[in-house]
Amino acid sequence: MTQVAAILGGGVIGGGWAARFLLMGWDVRVFDPDPEAERKINEVLANARRSLPGLSDTAMPEEGRLSFHADLDEAVGPADWIQESVPERLEIKHKVFAQVQAACRKDAIIGSSTSGFKPSELQESALRPAQIVVTHPFNPVYLLPLIELVPSPVNDSATVQKAKDILTSIGCFPLHVRKEIDAHIADRFLEAVWREALWLIKDGIATTEEIDEAIRMGFGLRWAQMGLFETYRIAGGEAGMKHFIEQFGPCLSWPWTKLMDVPELTDELVDQIASQSDAQSGMHSIRELERIRDTNLVAMMRALKAQDWGAGAVLNRAQPAKPELEDSALPIVTVQRAVPLDWTDYNGHMNEARYLQAFGDATDRFMEMVGCDADYIASGGSYFTAETHIRHLDEVHAGASIRVETQVLLGQGKKMHLFHRMYEGGRLLATGEHMLIHVSLETRRASEPSDAIAAKLGEIAAAHASLPAPEGAGAAIGKR
Repeated sequence: MTQVAAILGGGVIGGGWAARFLLMGWDVRVFDPDPEAERKINEVLANARRSLPGLSDTAMPEEGRLSFHADLDEAVGPADWIQESVPERLEIKHKVFAQVQAACRKDAIIGSSTSGFKPSELQESALRPAQIVVTHPFNPVYLLPLIELVPSPVNDSATVQKAKDILTSIGCFPLHVRKEIDAHIADRFLEAVWREALWLIKDGIATTEEIDEAIRMGFGLRWAQMGLFETYRIAGGEAGMKHFIEQFGPCLSWPWTKLMDVPELTDELVDQIASQSDAQSGMHSIRELERIRDTNLVAMMRALKAQDWGAGAVLNRAQPAKPELEDSALPIVTVQRAVPLDWTDYNGHMNEARYLQAFGDATDRFMEMVGCDADYIASGGSYFTAETHIRHLDEVHAGASIRVETQVLLGQGKKMHLFHRMYEGGRLLATGEHMLIHVSLETRRASEPSDAIAAKLGEIAAAHASLPAPEGAGAAIGKR
């Protein structure tokens, strides 16, 4: 039976919740008196449909049914989960909860997206206080997994566990905040950083851009995959967390920041932090943690590199020059690079998709060499790959230096027939044969290339005609 979620408030957060539930197969019923609510939520949904499925390596559930309701009682009546995302005013939330509880099922979970109020404050004067919990998300709700699940003493363990199970089932990470506190956990960190940032701007020390660069070029990347304490555990070296605190703890009393109200680092507190850190990460040596950190950072920074964004844009600017066309009478070096950490698979060697990527990069570089570059493509012409055949001859591991040499088998009219050989040193790893057709990007049909490209491609093809025919060219699986 399809489960039902009611979303109260269709703004940025409510829209994100609607998208998360809907794309995970729930029926979603939205209540929001804003006449623009349907348009806004559908725009959020378009972004979610574009991005969320890409996080899954298997098919997503069949999307649920989305409906909009002018009557709150009608929206919440059949709901298993009710998510409140109305404005952050306690009197408004109390009024909404009173109406909701008069119409909803007694076994439904009522979660509040509040970023600041404690659950006990939300539960004041409620018909069934134990039905209400804080479930504070982070934007975009349909992508970021963290949900701060904050109960009060009146919420029984069964309700908390049910909420955890539901949140987990829709791909979230419910962080059970065991003791209610204003602003919960994550926003307290964000507020501390925000306060300090405001002082840095006010005092003329940094601009908004400089502050953002300090975060996203450095510790923001580290925090994204290891958080605060695991990062500092590594900083303490082989001696671990206790050594880090002993070394850097005294600076907390120095007037580095405007945030000077810090707890005294008593032996008891140091031991508590160190023992919790041991429980968190003690199963790994420092060298193992460093390797895990490095692998994660490489994967994240390469993702940013593909988008030419943040630290990835820095990597692109520092990219070594691509191979240049030198002697057109010989096979042309089109790729020279190391095999990155995220190109390896469960067997410990470069996976088959990355062989294709390397050969695809070689084809792209060769196209640039004959004049089919970004400017030419922007003018309306390009080459599309029509057929590919790859032979995997030997394995290669992360860190290996690979080289791809490209031979032109045909460069005439609309056709470009390339044969790539991939080497590590003198060892042949794989070959890739590709037939490409020149197309008009306007009609998406085969077309003649420009005279300049045809001449350059023809010149190289003529020079390569005297080279020996590559072993494996024209072959198919099982054919000799």
